Amino acid sequence: MKMPRALTIAGSDSGGGAGVQADLKTFTVLGVHGMSALTALTAQNSLGVQGVYEVPAAFVRDQIASVVTDIGVDAAKTGMLASAEIVSAVAAAVREHGISNLVCDPVFVSKHGDALLASSAVQALRTELLPLATVITPNVPEAEGLLGRAIDGDEPDEDAARELVALGPRWVLLKGGHLRSGESTDLLADASGVVRLSGVRIETKHTHGTGCVLSAALTAGLAKGLDVPTAAAEAKKFVTRAIERHLTLGGGIGAVNPAWGMW
Repeated sequence: MKMPRALTIAGSDSGGGAGVQADLKTFTVLGVHGMSALTALTAQNSLGVQGVYEVPAAFVRDQIASVVTDIGVDAAKTGMLASAEIVSAVAAAVREHGISNLVCDPVFVSKHGDALLASSAVQALRTELLPLATVITPNVPEAEGLLGRAIDGDEPDEDAARELVALGPRWVLLKGGHLRSGESTDLLADASGVVRLSGVRIETKHTHGTGCVLSAALTAGLAKGLDVPTAAAEAKKFVTRAIERHLTLGGGIGAVNPAWGMW
């Protein structure tokens, strides 16, 4: 049986709620063969990040090459990239191997507020990787970091979505989870305009891994041949159910549950 193939280029979450672990779970339950290129190892649990060990940038590039040249990749996503050197290595690998379906989740901090991207790497992310992306999936704080300006905290900002498109990605999915409006509304934008993807706002603190699961579900959709609007809409529905069925593991912030459909 030929399965769609998806690659996650991201950090490891030792607690299993986010990062490569969440991505691979999402790929599996959505019927996609998942592969990984690790960018960093984290000592992490529901209470926070206790340590980070960066993988050498050259070895990140080697992992990508090993997968692409043998198994092949129908779509890929990036998550935690940690440093400017790793961002540059990933961008070079994407160009070298012609990875055409690329979802970039610009991970800046963990759910607990721990930094997962060096401040010196933001410019490399903005100029080297975003122009290669099919879709980028920033939340409001990440969008503010990419744009260098504040975004209103009450309602979705369509101007911000358009400004993000101007940085070079073909599509932007600006997530609305941090907004204070009644619904959880994301903005999907490309050069032709902006559409709203609205969903139910679920009141819970147990949202660790939300961004990873959303971007992984979107990547899985692209790997299966869906267009971006369809893949984005399906991914939003999927992560909403994952939040509804969250896991209250540990003594801090619990994780969303990408395997909700298995129980």
